[in-house]
Amino acid sequence: MTAQQGNEHETGNLTLGDAITSVSPLPYPVPTPDQKWELPGGFAWVWHGEGSSGIERPVIMADGFNLGKSDLTVLYSGLDRDFPLITRLRQQRRTVILLGFEERTASILTNAEAAQEAILRTVAEQQDDTPLTVGGFSMGGLITRYALAKLETQRMNHKTALHFSYDTPHRGGVIPIGIQAFAHFIPTLPGQENLFAKQINSPASRQMLWRHYNSADGTSRQDPMRTDFLRELERVGFWPAIPRKIAVANGTGDGTGLDISPGKMALKSTGAIVFPGTTFYTQDVGDRVTVAELKRLLPPASKTITTNGFPQLDGAPGGTLDSYKIIAKALEDKGGKTDLQYPTVCFVPSVSAVAIRDIDNQDDLYAKIDQLNPNESELDDFRCSSTTTAHTEITAELCDWIVDQLPG
Repeated sequence: MTAQQGNEHETGNLTLGDAITSVSPLPYPVPTPDQKWELPGGFAWVWHGEGSSGIERPVIMADGFNLGKSDLTVLYSGLDRDFPLITRLRQQRRTVILLGFEERTASILTNAEAAQEAILRTVAEQQDDTPLTVGGFSMGGLITRYALAKLETQRMNHKTALHFSYDTPHRGGVIPIGIQAFAHFIPTLPGQENLFAKQINSPASRQMLWRHYNSADGTSRQDPMRTDFLRELERVGFWPAIPRKIAVANGTGDGTGLDISPGKMALKSTGAIVFPGTTFYTQDVGDRVTVAELKRLLPPASKTITTNGFPQLDGAPGGTLDSYKIIAKALEDKGGKTDLQYPTVCFVPSVSAVAIRDIDNQDDLYAKIDQLNPNESELDDFRCSSTTTAHTEITAELCDWIVDQLPG
């Protein structure tokens, strides 16, 4: 095996993650949980409120999308480091229950089983009569949304008064098609696993993404797994009917997105040993729009990736992900050189996070939410960030608003 081949195939170790599950560069003091629960396909850690010896005024918060098992120490840190959300809740004598999953890329329907069990166990062990708050971050909002709705169809008393979602892709999330295609373009050696392709092609990814790249035929469309998931949501009523439903978006509500020119180079591999010449372009409108030129050394291959009928997704108002920056770093870590023009793009459009418009066309995607009739939303209330922030970034502005909505 040559050095070039080794460098290229090792790029498959990267994954795309969100703000709250990025490991802090400094140690963060996470207290020992008062309880640990084993759940079907998941687990939960329980911290009682200050001055309490049991479950009172409970708040269940679910982890989101990434590859592998949830790390609740990292999640706690992400939820308390930049803004003390968990500390604030516990100071109000609220029990905080963090819900994690054995595999975060498993089907939303599968991980909802852990959420259902966590809700029912909370109800069974609760020492007061304060209604539950249940919600989650990113995909965790979808998981808990479905779990509560399914419990209602089963006539199970979930005792939940409030469901919240934090930058959740209710109308779909966005990973650039060129990046999705690149995940499958990375070569592998015998017995090697391409973790990036595994993440992109996982059940949760296919259910969550607005459009998914099909590596078998090179098409980009709504994945059949997303179609089935939306049908299952419809079967349980789309949303739980009993709790009040609120959401926040890390993107703005005034129609202001990122300063990204559509159809321009976002990232190019300029070195000679890692995917030399591979170029990604920002999404533009139109048919047969080139979003990536993929090239590799061993085995030699090249591929042009195009889209048809997409809006200008990368610069849309919404919670952001350092998508191209992550790719650039992976290339550079393997000895490559890059020209990175647009490190950060939209991941969860604001209209998706607050469930007010679909993201299929340009006007809806860039809608000025603040000027729309709030009754267009499927939610009872929502809040958009005053400035563009990273997907699931924990801010005082958004968290203070959520805390003010809690029952009891």
